[in-house]
Amino acid sequence: MSESKLSALFLDFDSYFASVEQHVQPNLRGHPIGVAPVDTETSSCIAASYEAKSYGVKTGTSIREARQLCPAITIVPARPELYIQYHHQLIAAIETCIHVEAVLSIDELWCWVPYNLRSKEQLDEIGRNIKQAITEQVSQHITCTIGVAPNRWLAKMASKMRKPNGFLILDSKDLPGALHSLKLSDLTGVGRSMELRLHSRGIHSVADICSASQQTLHSVWGSIEGDRFWMNLHGIEPVEQKTTRRSIGHSHVLPPDKRKPELALPIVHKLTQKAAIRLRKEGYLAGSTKLQLRYLHAPSWSAEMRFEHSDDSLHFAKVVRTLWKKRPDKQANLLQIAITLNHLLEQNNHTPSLFTFIDPARERLNHALDAIRQKHGQKSIHLACEQDGLSAAPMRISFTHIPDIDSEDR
Repeated sequence: MSESKLSALFLDFDSYFASVEQHVQPNLRGHPIGVAPVDTETSSCIAASYEAKSYGVKTGTSIREARQLCPAITIVPARPELYIQYHHQLIAAIETCIHVEAVLSIDELWCWVPYNLRSKEQLDEIGRNIKQAITEQVSQHITCTIGVAPNRWLAKMASKMRKPNGFLILDSKDLPGALHSLKLSDLTGVGRSMELRLHSRGIHSVADICSASQQTLHSVWGSIEGDRFWMNLHGIEPVEQKTTRRSIGHSHVLPPDKRKPELALPIVHKLTQKAAIRLRKEGYLAGSTKLQLRYLHAPSWSAEMRFEHSDDSLHFAKVVRTLWKKRPDKQANLLQIAITLNHLLEQNNHTPSLFTFIDPARERLNHALDAIRQKHGQKSIHLACEQDGLSAAPMRISFTHIPDIDSEDR
């Protein structure tokens, strides 16, 4: 680990999906809007404009509740391709001011601050330049909040403390006092269960956690994550831990006209193939497939099947058909479906079993299908089992995966 001074700049776009919609639809500017993945009252907001947030509408609020909280709200169907398009424009604009070290999600990124640009005056100028570049090169209706601090975690906290359209520098000499006005639940990494664990150890405020020893936080977390939290809190940059992907998956909330089992099955297959394409693109093999079903008027159900590690689309389709036949209620309408490929293994680290035959023709087929999609788009070729699901399960943007418009999800 190494101590640093004002080395991290964290940027968070304000109500990003809603802001993009207000940019492209002038009639929505200044009005409360919610963005929903599916145009149905049973869906939830995945984003809300600040006008809607002032009424208590937030991410996860159901559409029905959002209308009760804010009768004047406009619900806008999500357009992931549009948000990805503007995401890339925004990254390009920021790159004219400072290099983007890593994109963390569709609306978050961080930049490592060069040693010769760490004075407050220089950082103020960088912040102004970023905001000006976004306004001039992309839109005056898409804003961001910027935080600067000795490490990335503190920089993110700084950005959370000045939303929206703010800028805050947390210098070492300001710590930890600058954080004392926050609640424990405001701290990134402190969820509800962790907050209860902290309370049980006599830690009831941010001032308490700031004064706690590294050993105490290690004990509360029960792992090295407590040590990392202590380091982040005190302006020390923990050694970056290599993360290993554990799963790849997709889920979809079904609109009312797709909830019958026979109409949902093609969508299950489409989600499976989307996951398989990502699996091969990222260089992994999967050792199991899990199918999760959420019913409209029945308990949720899930099942998982293990197998020799594979990246074969046809194999996954066969496994999904087998799992689908195992569901307990064959006639019940569905509300949500999810497919997850688990027990991932990097292709380069895989040693095939002596007792498993790998058909080279199937490998060539998968590569050929991927090449066609890469050149002509996701919908240019597909398995027959996906046919009736092509118009459903549109692109989704997760917290950690930004789809590729030109190849993977077009």
